[in-house]
Amino acid sequence: MSINCIRVLLENAALSHPDKTALIDKGDKLTYAELLSKVNQIALYLQELELPKGARLGIYSNKSASQVIAILAVLSTDYILVPLTRLLKPEQVQYIIEDCDIRCIITDKLKLENIEEINFDGHIVSIETAHKEIPSFEEIFKYYNKPYACNINGHDNALITYSFGLTGTPKGIVISHRNLIDSARVVSQYLQLNESDVISGLLIFNLDYGLNQIFCALINKCTLALHRFILPDDFFNHLVDDQVTVLPLMPVNISQMFDEDLFSHPAVEQFDKVRIITSSGGNVTQKMIKDCENTFKNAQFYSMHGLTEAFRSTYLDPAQINIRPDSIGKPIPDVSLHVINEDGRECAPREIGELIHRGCYIYRGFWNAPKETSERFKSVQILKDVVNLEGQLVDEIVVASGDYVYKDEEGYFYFVDRRDDMIKTSGFRVSPFEIESVVEKNLPQIQQCAVFGMDNPEIEEEIVMVYSSAGELSHKEITFELKKHLASYMIPGRIVYRKSLPLVQSDQNKINKDELKRELAGQ
Repeated sequence: MSINCIRVLLENAALSHPDKTALIDKGDKLTYAELLSKVNQIALYLQELELPKGARLGIYSNKSASQVIAILAVLSTDYILVPLTRLLKPEQVQYIIEDCDIRCIITDKLKLENIEEINFDGHIVSIETAHKEIPSFEEIFKYYNKPYACNINGHDNALITYSFGLTGTPKGIVISHRNLIDSARVVSQYLQLNESDVISGLLIFNLDYGLNQIFCALINKCTLALHRFILPDDFFNHLVDDQVTVLPLMPVNISQMFDEDLFSHPAVEQFDKVRIITSSGGNVTQKMIKDCENTFKNAQFYSMHGLTEAFRSTYLDPAQINIRPDSIGKPIPDVSLHVINEDGRECAPREIGELIHRGCYIYRGFWNAPKETSERFKSVQILKDVVNLEGQLVDEIVVASGDYVYKDEEGYFYFVDRRDDMIKTSGFRVSPFEIESVVEKNLPQIQQCAVFGMDNPEIEEEIVMVYSSAGELSHKEITFELKKHLASYMIPGRIVYRKSLPLVQSDQNKINKDELKRELAGQ
């Protein structure tokens, strides 16, 4: 078996720390020995489906210990895991199923109805007992007790996560087993994680930042305490009851925690055990930082910046968070970052250019999307005027991120904008094209529609929709229809009616979104 796979971490933890608590879920605890045993049972069942090597298996369920077991079970086979966030609507799930040809879906009772609605014709496994035609985890745990062995290759594909690509339709990014374990190693190093830590499992396990919490727990043989955010009081109780020491967040979580209408100020001494806070998936404001500092007195705050095409590029040293709070930091270990201009030359300090990621943690590419892959994954030759490539024996792949940044005189990076018009809101990347397509298809009374993002410090960007029609429509009518087809985080927070929309002078078929942004910003 390869040393570069998550399966090895699980086996090592169960061997060296069999009685250590691996998972906490609503007060219930699972040791490493118990976790390995249950993972083996599910993996054995999946293996006996005899799907082809590399077959894609989806997990579409709410967060639970069983979801973690399912994730680790798929990663213990030669299949490929496709996490499907519970926020997706049936038609969005169907798109992903068709895009990567998912052959089996692990789900729960709440999501089973959605799977049945889209007439999925592959294998279905339910976490809870649903009805007799569908196998459940309960049955598998009862009947699958044979020894399980596997042989994972670190260079094989392990995972396809879906975000939104340049064309507006969801694109899956392909991640290897080696990528997953390298990401856990580097985070454990710069955060100095250890086996006494309890990591909060607040993040959803659909993208690499959330999944990384599982793998960091395994590599350090520490504990992952699962939690689903509902209200701030519940969240703070989770921190106290589960004795959390490491708190991974997105900026939207920080806004929710300290919502003035819901937040009742807890006694800060209850959170003395929290020693690390991490934030990724958006920009943190000075208010967010101050709220965290006032509540978690002993915690160091790590602000981080990642890419769709590479696990992570930068982190900001906690000592710098109040000195340069707007910075995304410096490169993480084993990564070199360059800022290049349109001529391919290194930008001077404070000159804006495109961020090029070179070194480790680069993913494989976009699934069945050669155009998108070629736009992001480039030959190292694009750095020929920046670094010395003399004597290169093989070509090297770097990521042209599409992020526009600058670097100051001390080497700290600052994010400016994205090359495309993707909206980043509440930790999600949202395609204006997808929302506009839903409007065009399902709201025929709307003649023209433009969707874009505008700054909102609490969620990074607010989704704005401007439309024209014969007459103004009810805001509720529009959102009611959109909610049938889009995840909740994709619903525009601001909907504006105009009799007509401005067009780009050079292309009368294209709406001038920049003009609309300027107009709305001035209101």
